[in-house]
Amino acid sequence: MEIPDFTPTDIVTDELALLNRLVPLHEQRIIEIGCGAAYLSRKLLTAYPACTVTGLEVDEAQHAKNLAAPPVPGLTFIAAGAQAIPFDDAAFDLAIMLKSLHHVPLDGMDQGLAEARRVLKPGGHLYVSEPVFTGPMNEIVRLFNDEQAVRHAAYQAVQRAVASGGWRAVVEHHFNVPVRYADFEDFERRMTDVTYADRRFSPAMRERVRERFEALKPPPGEPFIRPMRVNLLQKT
Repeated sequence: MEIPDFTPTDIVTDELALLNRLVPLHEQRIIEIGCGAAYLSRKLLTAYPACTVTGLEVDEAQHAKNLAAPPVPGLTFIAAGAQAIPFDDAAFDLAIMLKSLHHVPLDGMDQGLAEARRVLKPGGHLYVSEPVFTGPMNEIVRLFNDEQAVRHAAYQAVQRAVASGGWRAVVEHHFNVPVRYADFEDFERRMTDVTYADRRFSPAMRERVRERFEALKPPPGEPFIRPMRVNLLQKT
């Protein structure tokens, strides 16, 4: 499989386009592990209707929201976690973990990646997209949600999976995603409006976060930059 060249300074505003460049999305049977609200999967099926996607979500509140949302042809949802995927061996062509591996419990990451391999067909791909622990936006978020340890653990789990001999490392690609906030209140709302955690700020924490936001925010009209990394693996 020939992989296009990339540069580390890529600005990616559409990760679906990046995914399609790495794994052409033609009649793929796909599983998204830790799908959240399944934004990418919904967009994928609009652009590539010959695919099918099964979205796995362990968070009960988010899973209920997914079931209540308007249906999308080809998209189904299952309440399940990465460590125990309720499908037969070799059931899928492509597995996606979009900013979800670092949310798997530390003692379950290796099992989650083993399960992803189990449900992939021989030659199938695993697309693992993870935020990198660096940058101004990260310095704000870490005040109330420090993910340094879990992000490092997720990357180490990917490396262990490759070293196990069950995967071929196809490419590791670093890119940047622009993220825009109208103001601090917009940032606060979007950071605290999650189903899987209570991130409401105390008055003291809110002031600390606001001060750092104001100190590190980009010039007017410019976005924050979220550094990202994709590891594309192929089942051997």
